[in-house]
Amino acid sequence: MSRKTVEARSFLPLCRRPYSSTARLCQHPRPATAPKQHPHLAQIRDNVELYEHNAVVRNYHGHKDIPRKVAENVRKMTTLDHRLNGPRHTLKELQKQMNATAADKSEIIAQMRELRAGVSTLEDQREKLDAETRAMALSLPNLTSSETPTDGEPRLRTYINYDPESPPKYSNSADHSVIGERLGILDFSSASVASGWGFYYLLKEAALLEQALVQYALSVAMKHGWSVVAPPSLVYSHVAVACGFQPRDQNDEQQIWQVAQPAKDAGKPTRSLAATAEISLAGMHAGKSLPENQLPVKLVGSSRCFRAEAGARGVDTKGLYRVHEFTKVEMFAWTDCPAPTGGLPEESSWVQSSTQVFDEMVGIQVEILSSLGLPCRILEMPSSDLGASAYRKIDIEAMFPSRKKRDGGWGEVTSASICTDYQSRKLDTRILEMSGSKKKFAHTVNGTAMAIPRVLAAVLENGWREEDGCVIIPEVLRAYMGGMEKIGPR
Repeated sequence: MSRKTVEARSFLPLCRRPYSSTARLCQHPRPATAPKQHPHLAQIRDNVELYEHNAVVRNYHGHKDIPRKVAENVRKMTTLDHRLNGPRHTLKELQKQMNATAADKSEIIAQMRELRAGVSTLEDQREKLDAETRAMALSLPNLTSSETPTDGEPRLRTYINYDPESPPKYSNSADHSVIGERLGILDFSSASVASGWGFYYLLKEAALLEQALVQYALSVAMKHGWSVVAPPSLVYSHVAVACGFQPRDQNDEQQIWQVAQPAKDAGKPTRSLAATAEISLAGMHAGKSLPENQLPVKLVGSSRCFRAEAGARGVDTKGLYRVHEFTKVEMFAWTDCPAPTGGLPEESSWVQSSTQVFDEMVGIQVEILSSLGLPCRILEMPSSDLGASAYRKIDIEAMFPSRKKRDGGWGEVTSASICTDYQSRKLDTRILEMSGSKKKFAHTVNGTAMAIPRVLAAVLENGWREEDGCVIIPEVLRAYMGGMEKIGPR
């Protein structure tokens, strides 16, 4: 696939149906315990053209003018600081005179009152300008890796269990929703009555298959040294925003479900249902410092996820592929990075540690999907497809025979992203160096170990044997299902 030449240096620094009708996540108050946010104002000021170009290639066209406004405001704040230096120095000198003299102090007091009034006015101007500038800077997406295509098209890396020269032939009846209902293991109609469209019941072998997929994904991650966590599914809304779950444009709708609050709690910080364990895992070390000698910290957790999922109901959203609630096993890590030296750091060294963990995540994803026997392709995703937090992103898509007439049959089942210090700057997660003298911002990396509904659907479609009316269970899952080898007639 083609890839246009990057026009500017493109690397590094850098609900639809809510439960309530309250305002957007980013407009809600933060709790007193919320960590301080640290946008990279100096870097934006010194690299305006880079950030402008990045907003365009990231499909944040409405943010193109923000870097220049941030730079102008930073310069205005610098000017205000210079204007404040003189009066503040004079006030200190007058205070010394007050402390040293026993004579009449009325003239000194009058001078101090006049100076303080002027200082207060300038400080108010600066405080307002600082808040406005930080809010604008925080709305910008992360910068983009040089590995990332900027022409809007993903770049094919390789295939898993698939030869494009001799693709397998699939049965026309290999649709997981049809298979599931035929075998009595999926129930969408009852769920639509109980909960609405986008929900489902997993029955009998499908319910066991879900648990088997969770346990298998955890076992593979644990084998590679990842620690298991059971995270909460309810998070403060500001944590979701800090992780990059925010609209690209003010006219876009949120994909996070916000929980309604009773009238007595009006004005208090809101909470949201986590769209992914990435959010709650990222919040684990908000406002904390991670010892440098303990990095990388690698966690894997299974959780329920809740998403509004944009898009009208239709053939593309039929069955388990796009649902509102699902189980997912997520990997999340904090990694080291070189100490900042000012300006834009060298890409190869700045993301070396996070790239190593990122590659390990992708390797775990490949190991899981390969052992399940699923035909897949690995894609380097383009800048326009990256969320606000991702600096680089790789997706793995599985073959869904039921989608052959749409997208060539391919559908995303895993994703992995390097987020550099985008999330840690918003959550104030730092690295405590061995010397104890400096605290850098950690890098974060996240990746799907197992998105249950989509992988379950892919297993049903690829394991379907129409002539026998059964689904063959991947061998690696059988130990988690009491030795069961197939789903169907016994």
